[in-house]
Amino acid sequence: MREIKPPHSIVKNHRRKYALFLAGSIEMGKAENWQEKVSNYFKNRADYTILNPRRDDWDSSWEQTFENPSFYQQVNWELTGLERADYIIMYFCPNTKAPISLLELGLFAQSKKLLVCCPKAYWRSGNVAVVCERYDVPLYEELDVLLQACFGEES
Repeated sequence: MREIKPPHSIVKNHRRKYALFLAGSIEMGKAENWQEKVSNYFKNRADYTILNPRRDDWDSSWEQTFENPSFYQQVNWELTGLERADYIIMYFCPNTKAPISLLELGLFAQSKKLLVCCPKAYWRSGNVAVVCERYDVPLYEELDVLLQACFGEES
């Protein structure tokens, strides 16, 4: 397994059979680092590239505007990753709002590569469930169950 995080190029660094994008809650201080858990799950699977948007050098003081080059780069990195991924795991952490994840759910609901984990305690779990049902997106309440059901036993 190889893990790529922004700002590193997805195009230059992805050489594995499958690309797996980790979409979902990322709010620092509110969201658990579920991305690390997923990366660890795939650590011995050479066929996978993990596209992890949880940037190591994120600066919360960045203005989230089109004109901010760092923010612009981050958003485009994520969109490229979502588009290039073979699978998208989307996790909605109950302690977060994750509005961008909801946007991404709408953008990729019909892609046939989305796998969603949304505990019932998430503030918009009903909306997520309806979208998943409508577009036949696999939906799980627990991340471990999603990983085992969709990717088999941990290696």
